[in-house]
Amino acid sequence: MSQISLNEYQIKSIFKAAIIEVLEERKDLLVEVLEEVLEDMGLITAMKAGEESAEVSREEVFKLLRSKGESKI
Repeated sequence: MSQISLNEYQIKSIFKAAIIEVLEERKDLLVEVLEEVLEDMGLITAMKAGEESAEVSREEVFKLLRSKGESKI
């Protein structure tokens, strides 16, 4: 069995070509990853905002949710 010898530049070129090919053929994968990243960023922003806001009781939360649910009917 023969052994292939590649230098760092050749390995990088092969990886770049493979990544470009995957992104061209499977754009849906890139879109999915970007959607996940944006969703995570939104959750982080909401969590930080929640940490800085005033605390409310569980009953206050459910009261608000009930009133929102009734207004849709």
